[in-house]
Amino acid sequence: MVIDGLPAEFVLGRGNKPPTKNMMEAMPYTHSLLSSGKAAAYHAKAAPPTVTMPRLKAMVSGAIGGFLDVAFNFNTQAMLEDNLLEQFYRIGWKLVIHGDETWIKLFPRLFHRQDGVSSFYVKDTVEVDFNVSRHLEAEFASTDWNFLILHYLGLDHVGHIGGRQSILMAPKLKEMDDVIKRIHMNSILDQENSDSHTLLVVVSDHGMTDGGNHGGSSYEETDSLALFIGHGVEESNYSPYDHNEAFQVDIAPTLALLFGVPIPKNNIGVLLTKLFDSLTDDQRLRSLELNSWQLLRLLKAHLPGLHCGESSCYSCEKGLETNVPTSEAKQRLCYLFSKAISAHNSWQFRQHSDFISADINYFQVAAESYNDFLRNASEWLSHRATDKPVNVLMSAIIMMLVSSVLLMGIVFCLFRRVHFAQVGCCSQLEDPYKILHLDEVFVFIVIFLHVLSLGASSLVEEEQYTWHFLTSTLYLIFLSRTIESLLKRPNSVTLQNKDDKTVLPHSSPTDARNNSGHKFTKFRPSKINNHGTCRLFSVVVVLICGRLLRGWHQGGVNWIYLPDISKLLVHAGTSTIKVCQILSLFAIIILGSHAIFKLKSTTNFVYGVWSSLLLSAFLVMLHTMENHIYDLEPMNLSTTSIAQVFYVVASTSAVLTFLASPWIFPVYSMEKQMVYQVRSNSCSTKQRDSFLLSIRETTYLIGTTYTAFWCLLQLLIQQPINAIPILLIYLQILFSIIYFSADRSFHRQWVEVAAIYFLGLAGHFGLGNTNSLATIDVAGAFIGISSHSAVLSGILMFVITYASPSLSYLSMVMYIDMKDITFISSTHEYEWSIFLEKMIALPCLLPLLFNSLVLTSFTIILLLMRNHLFVWSVFSPKYLYVCAATVCVYIGVFIVAATGLYTYSVFCFRTRNPQEKCPQVLRDNVISHSQTNVISQ
Repeated sequence: MVIDGLPAEFVLGRGNKPPTKNMMEAMPYTHSLLSSGKAAAYHAKAAPPTVTMPRLKAMVSGAIGGFLDVAFNFNTQAMLEDNLLEQFYRIGWKLVIHGDETWIKLFPRLFHRQDGVSSFYVKDTVEVDFNVSRHLEAEFASTDWNFLILHYLGLDHVGHIGGRQSILMAPKLKEMDDVIKRIHMNSILDQENSDSHTLLVVVSDHGMTDGGNHGGSSYEETDSLALFIGHGVEESNYSPYDHNEAFQVDIAPTLALLFGVPIPKNNIGVLLTKLFDSLTDDQRLRSLELNSWQLLRLLKAHLPGLHCGESSCYSCEKGLETNVPTSEAKQRLCYLFSKAISAHNSWQFRQHSDFISADINYFQVAAESYNDFLRNASEWLSHRATDKPVNVLMSAIIMMLVSSVLLMGIVFCLFRRVHFAQVGCCSQLEDPYKILHLDEVFVFIVIFLHVLSLGASSLVEEEQYTWHFLTSTLYLIFLSRTIESLLKRPNSVTLQNKDDKTVLPHSSPTDARNNSGHKFTKFRPSKINNHGTCRLFSVVVVLICGRLLRGWHQGGVNWIYLPDISKLLVHAGTSTIKVCQILSLFAIIILGSHAIFKLKSTTNFVYGVWSSLLLSAFLVMLHTMENHIYDLEPMNLSTTSIAQVFYVVASTSAVLTFLASPWIFPVYSMEKQMVYQVRSNSCSTKQRDSFLLSIRETTYLIGTTYTAFWCLLQLLIQQPINAIPILLIYLQILFSIIYFSADRSFHRQWVEVAAIYFLGLAGHFGLGNTNSLATIDVAGAFIGISSHSAVLSGILMFVITYASPSLSYLSMVMYIDMKDITFISSTHEYEWSIFLEKMIALPCLLPLLFNSLVLTSFTIILLLMRNHLFVWSVFSPKYLYVCAATVCVYIGVFIVAATGLYTYSVFCFRTRNPQEKCPQVLRDNVISHSQTNVISQ
């Protein structure tokens, strides 16, 4: 009987203390069995990852699986390793399964009878267990099975919805206790029947955190239960609440030896000796010997030079007492095995002789010697499970390094081309770019420190502190530069591009017209102060939001118990959290609406986009008012339908805005003032400026739509406690774009892109995410889904987890709009290469470069740390997060690039005919105007 997600401390307590009164009252029959000595129980420590499929494999095979089993947990494949069920099937046993369909996927051809249920639809806490219990009476009456599996999922689902303190937890435990009672009271477990050989094994695959999640390596997640009830396991002097510790893999060799089938060949577990106390001494030592020989064969496969057991062993008491410490694994393991065999032979010799020694208990010595070998061999083998073909991994790492270096070279060359194009157009920008400013140096420091921190397990566990600190420091540098510029600005002359409103420093009033013919006008001091104040206010807002995010969740592993804002709101009650949700919703709608109506042209199409935004917000509000996730009532049909309608409205609106905006948005009609460029000898009109302005307005609308709808989606599917953090991240990104657009020459473009990228990473941890799989929100992945779909729920789970990084990538579409692109219009025709280089290349390639450096670096670190103590609990889950983040970067970059390219291509098509030739009348005006310019120059 598998009770999914049941922590052992619910039944056995913690730290040699009994469980709480509520837990004992919830499972009275089970505790009566424990207190009367009719059951034996263990805290069976589960190895990470603590998700169902790899834990089931560990219980039936005794082997530790790979961390990729986390991915296979959502798409289980047939198990090919040697296992208990395969052994039982070979000896003719009939196997029956009712419950989690994972068993059926793991062993598709073994079961005589089966009825599977889906394990991923976590909103169901009732039917999923009823579908198992309804078969009990029929199976009790049936005699055609030898091995019955009952896998109950309801308790795990209760945890995902409301955590350990859920009001549904105690009733669910009582339901499980009733099932145990029904089975035990049935005739098949009648203790009066001395011929009964039936054993009830109650196990849990993993525990759960206080929030009800699992997947990581904390004590709460790895503390699983192993409870044995049946004839032969009674103990008179047994304290059920002693901390009897075992490992989950120990279940496989224990059951194999109890039922007389071979131990699975890849098993690294050790039999639970207390369950063999009813056997004779000879049988107990024989069981230990079989387990030892099985582990020795596994050791020989890993250590080809190991030869133990063939040679003569210690034959006297002196040899038994000798302790030979050695650091060499081969020598120590061989010594321990030989010592155990020698002690066993000595016991057998004394059994067949008349000599009796009162000083030495030879049975005890032999049993302890076997246990000593088994424990050491199991520990050594569990560490060796990380061995992989190093040569193959090294070749892959070399390929990753080469690709990273090539990408770095491309980005560097691109930066130089963009920089020199800007300098060629605006000569006054040349001096500030000759040296690296502090913010530019710090971006390199951030990347270096982050890569360096990946080699420390503690810093990986608490990575949220790293990003909060580094991002805040970067924006403090921005604040310092802003204040410094405000103090120096009155003593300098500032010129403004009349057409593009770009604020540019200039050295002399005589340069009021640059070589490209663009006229500049002197700024008034009030205008200077307005821009400076805007930058100052924006960066302060970003810093304040960052501090609130930092204190919202005490994430990570070591400090999660500390008080934070989210815990205070949870204690305040559901009504307070709903108020926060509604306030966040209204704030996002106000910000989104204000951003939309900042457009120069508010056509009917723009009003349509705004209306769809309001409709989506209304649906989110309805869902918020109907949703009782903290009251722990199951999701009803109303909330599911509302969420489904929202998905349709939001996705349709975003896609239509992307597809239709470039076709509907007007190409602005501006004055036909011609400018003759002496250096390029080209014919250029204000039409080119209007072309670029139209692109910018269109990308601005699309980017605003992306970000606003994305935030509404997150308000729908995120935990309610994360409503305010979603708003804070949205504010950070919006005010960062405002800050960068207030003075486009203040920072280099790659610094601006890096800052937005860093905000996305800091926000990722601000939403409560960590590098532990336990913080993945499973419950939200089923909002709006009426029946289980692995694809849909997987997509929603990905969207929830990477909400903040995805928002930062989507905001890059808005960022394209605020770029200074006067140098494009003044020097080039409508060329694809120029548009790619100057507008969307850096916003796309820089996130790819940053991610490539992290992925390559951590792959090298993981290879070096493959024998580290925390390779499974810390480094492996972090690597899964890095790989998933890589997918997120690719998707985000694709959206940005596709939006920019599609918009540009549509406007090129729409303006193709006017661009083909320059009208003769305008050409004459150009020539006349150019001659006047030449004479004046």
